[in-house]
Order: sequence, then C-alpha cells, then structure tokens
Amino acid sequence: MRFWKKLAPFMVCATLVLASVGFSSCKAIGSLFGNGSSDDNTSQSTETSEDPEIRAVYELYVKSCAAENTEPKTYEEWLKSIQGAKGDQGDKGETGNGWLYGNGAPASTLGRNGDLYLDYSSWNVYTKDNGTWTYRGNIKGAKGDPADGGSSGDETATATMDIHFLELGNGNAGDCILIKTGNTEVLIDAGSKRGSAPTVVSTLKKYCTDGLLEYVIVTHAHEDHIASFVGETGKEGVFANFKCGTIIDYAKKKTTSQISKDYEAARDKEVSQDGAVHYTALQCVQETGGAKKEYTIAEGISFEILEQAYYSTTNSDENNYSVCTLFTQGDYHYLFTGDLEEAGEQSLVQLNPDLPHCKLFKAGHHGSKTSSNDVLLSKITPENVCVCCCAGSSEYTDNDENQFPTQAMVDRVAKYTKNIYVTTLSVDGTANKYTSMNGEITVSSNGIDFSIHGSNNDTILKETAWFQAHRTWPANGVQ
Repeated sequence: MRFWKKLAPFMVCATLVLASVGFSSCKAIGSLFGNGSSDDNTSQSTETSEDPEIRAVYELYVKSCAAENTEPKTYEEWLKSIQGAKGDQGDKGETGNGWLYGNGAPASTLGRNGDLYLDYSSWNVYTKDNGTWTYRGNIKGAKGDPADGGSSGDETATATMDIHFLELGNGNAGDCILIKTGNTEVLIDAGSKRGSAPTVVSTLKKYCTDGLLEYVIVTHAHEDHIASFVGETGKEGVFANFKCGTIIDYAKKKTTSQISKDYEAARDKEVSQDGAVHYTALQCVQETGGAKKEYTIAEGISFEILEQAYYSTTNSDENNYSVCTLFTQGDYHYLFTGDLEEAGEQSLVQLNPDLPHCKLFKAGHHGSKTSSNDVLLSKITPENVCVCCCAGSSEYTDNDENQFPTQAMVDRVAKYTKNIYVTTLSVDGTANKYTSMNGEITVSSNGIDFSIHGSNNDTILKETAWFQAHRTWPANGVQ
C-alpha cells in the first residue's frame, strides 16, 4: 500500500484507478519534476518547453484538471510552476525518496532504495528495493485493474474475436491456436504429434464450419508445431481437411527431420492443387512477392508479422526462427512468439521498439526456462499469459523444476501478472496419461469486454493443486 501512495502523482496523470487507494488534485503532477536534488545520471529536470515528454505530461495535467472541474494553467504558466533551480524546489516526500524517469527500463546502478522510476516509452513504473528495480505496474491507458478484466470506458469497441488454445489429445507439449472473428479464422501451428491430427481436426471443425482457414501461420519446423498439419495414415491432417487461403511460415530452418519435409510437401500441395498462397515471414516484413506485414481481418482487428533478426540470420537454435505475430483489437494487443528463445526475444525488442503493453501473451516455448525472458516481459508487461503444455510431463526432463511450465518462467512472469493459464496436466508422463488442467482455453473480447475461460475450469495456475505441490510463487509476484 505504501508503494501505491507514492505512485499517486503518476496515477493522477493517467487517471488510473487502483483498489483501496485514494488520490486527488492535479497539483500533484508538479512533484514529477520538482523533487529537489537527485542522482546526477537521472533525467529529472524540465529545461526546455519543447520536450515532447513534458508536453505529454502537461496534456495529462489538463485532463486531470478537467476531471476535477478546475481551470488548468497555460502551458507556459504550468511549466514555470514546476521549474526551478535544481535542488531548490519541492521535496522528496516523507521518506526522502525520489521520482526518476527515462526512456527505457532503469539501469541497475540508477537511483537509491525507495526511489520510483517511470519509463515514459512504455509507462511502466518500477521501485528500487534492496538494490534491485522491481516492476510495479503500467499506467498507460487507464484501463482499470487487469486482474478482473475491467474497463474504464475509453477502449474502442470492435468486432468480437475468440482465441482458442487447443488441447492436442495427448500428454505432449505442443501449440495449436485458432483465432476466430466472424467467419474468418487464423490458425497458428498444429502440433504436437502426427497422432494428434484427429483431435485437432475435430476441434477446428467445430469453429471453422465453412472448411476454409483464411490464414495459417506456422512458427517453425519442430514436430510439436507442425505434425497435425500432416497427420498419418488413417489420420489425415489439417491440410487434407481444410482449404487454406494464405500460409505464412518460417523463413529459415536447421532441422532435416522427416516431419518437416512432410509438412513442406503438404504445404506445397496446398498451394499447387488447392490454391493457397504461401509467404515466408521474411517476405512479409519486407513486403515482397505480394506479401504484407499487416493484415486486417475484421473491423478494428488486424495482425502484424513482427520483424526479428533470425528470419534472415542463421542461429544454432531452431526455436529462434519462430514467426512472431502481434494481434491488435482496438486498444488490446495479443502477442504470439512460438518457441522464441532469449536471443530471439532480444532481437524482437530491438527491432520493434514500440512493442505495446499486451493484454495477452502466449508463453514462449511452452513455459520453458529459456523463453519468456525479462527483456521481452518488461516491454510488453503482460496482463494474462496462456501456456500450451502438459504441466509436469517428463517428456523432456525428469528435473521437476524444469518441466513445463518451469519455475524460472513462473518467477519471471509473476512480477507482471498472476493470471497464468495452462491447457493440460500430466498424470503419468511415462505412460503418456494426461487430463485437462484448464482444458481448451478460450479468450473472448469485443475490444472492451474481455474474458478467459477454460473448458475444464478457470483456475489460475498458482491456485491449482499441481502448482502448490511442485512450484512456489515468488515473494515479488503479483498477489
């Protein structure tokens, strides 16, 4: 509670309402710049009236005055009221702590314990405790408490969209996500084994009733993302059961596996015999050969193929070739990164400096310890995270803490949200016995209302019996 009281000036600027916290007066904005002396390497003065960040804060000040039915000062008057010789004006509050701000996350050497920091490129707020900066919240957009999916009334209504995270009919990790708006479907991947095809096809037919998948996005050439496109004898896959409009897949691959060869043969047949159009992710970001970087699929809804270095640069890890896609629905954003690892995530952030706060993030690489790293999470500050895996399966390791979803992933994500959902639960990994955890996870929104439901239950990961027996929630995690 003490943190949120100190955060009040920023919250006034953004008109962010937080439970159990009271704040008032547009005058509080002055404390953002008039805090007296601070560390020399911190941007904290208002030396020029042309600074766009200061102009942006002034506009928020005007809005807060309007909300309080008070007359705002002119820009020049306001600027004079918050300026002064460095160290002469204002105070640092009851504990002597400072307000810091800058473009990007705070450097570890910046500031002192108790200081607060605003990253004005993303509106993320951090506090420094025990020598470490900790993310505390995002104040952009004033969308209310993300834990309950609330709305402040300033979001943009769009067509309705549903995102389905499918179960795959076995105890193996794998991705298969169907995004549906109206009569348009976008399929991202189809894992996890050839034998998964009947389950995947049957589920897709419930939603895609016209037999046409308008867009298919295939992130990379690993079996657990492509096997159900192919299927096996007597169990035909997605390509054999649906026509596809546009197929977008990986630009590079390292693997020479038979399943990757079979996928590409089936894809090419879909193009040559059934009229599909095929582009690589590299063609999309470069917009060559008829490909586009962004596709509009309904009123107020689009998806963008995000640039990352390994569409054109060789990497030793197949996962880093993953196609990354950002869906935008009005003011909401949903990010899908396949199995992208840390090097790929670093590249994604570097090449997309305007990555937004995300309402939803599909955890990278099934919740592995090597994906969903701070370099990406600190940028997108996800509100909700869905993990496509079989929790506790020994498919890849007998080390409990490294089984999906890993303790390391939980520790990193927990700083931003407690809303983590998992499709499937392993009952006996050696016998491939499984059951539903949340089950098929369905995310629904019209750009204002937002909900997440599981076909089995809506229980968040930290409250499940499996989690309490195998994982711990970090002390700095959202409670």
